Amino acid sequence: MKTYMYFDIETIPCQDPAYLDTLRAKVKPPANIKKPESIAKWLDENRDRVALDMLAKTSFDGGRGHVCTISWAKDDGEIHVAHAETLDQERGVIEMFFASLDPYHSETLVGHHISGFDIGFLRKRAIVLGIKMPDNASFPRDPKPWDRSIDDTMTMWAGSKDRISMNDLADILGIEGKGDFTGSMVAAAWANGEHQTISDYCKDDVRMTREIHKRFMKAGY
Repeated sequence: MKTYMYFDIETIPCQDPAYLDTLRAKVKPPANIKKPESIAKWLDENRDRVALDMLAKTSFDGGRGHVCTISWAKDDGEIHVAHAETLDQERGVIEMFFASLDPYHSETLVGHHISGFDIGFLRKRAIVLGIKMPDNASFPRDPKPWDRSIDDTMTMWAGSKDRISMNDLADILGIEGKGDFTGSMVAAAWANGEHQTISDYCKDDVRMTREIHKRFMKAGY
């Protein structure tokens, strides 16, 4: 009998102010701006905004961004959540999740877009932080969407070439979706100290993932 591990992560951008300076130095004006005075004017007006936009995108980069929250549940069990209120707690959050994976036999990891994001992000953070990952049977390093070690609900619905948000898929299936809080709000909420809001949001994503996955199983996927 298969055991399913449902999980979801929340991430935040790089928090190192020095890296923002690095990004500011990388900002270039559009190619059609060529005059030195025009370049200087454009940079003066746009450099900070563009650099901040680049920094925000590091929440999708496991090398620069950080895991702030992981939520998980085995089969129909309790949904657990671990949250880092400070950067030095990130290691503990990841280690807690890894420790929850069964070391003695393979579990099927289940999540939405985990083959394209969550698993890779966790792998990179583990390497950066020097965290020992579970063996490959428990935590595959770079699974393809169709690998049987995982059930990626996005791919299960949309196929390997298309995408669908978890909220849209839940709506199609008649499953209660997310509230007003969205993933795009996590970074600002973390910066503002709204840690319980993020934890509750991540936990609810696991609830949705499990309900969506059960619909696939009921249909004999």
